[in-house]
Amino acid sequence: MSVKIVICMGSSCFARGNEKNLKTIERFLQDNHLEAEVELAGSCCEGNCSEGPNIIIDGKTYRRMETGALIDILNNKFDIG
Repeated sequence: MSVKIVICMGSSCFARGNEKNLKTIERFLQDNHLEAEVELAGSCCEGNCSEGPNIIIDGKTYRRMETGALIDILNNKFDIG
C-alpha cells in the first residue's frame, strides 16, 4: 500500500494547527513502522484557508483537522486498532 499525505503549510493552516498535525503524523508513522508506505509532502496553500488546517490523504481533503480526528483517520486508513 502506498499512501500520499499532503499537509497544507500555508500560513493560515500552519498557524491553525498543521505544525502540530505534521508532528502527529510523523510520530504515528514512526510508532507504526509505516514510513516506507507513505509519501509525506507539504503544499504552499490549498486555497481553503478559512476551513483549515487542511490535510489531503490519497486525494481526499480533510478540513479543520485536529489531533484526535487525525489519529482516527490514520487508524482507519491503515486498519490499526
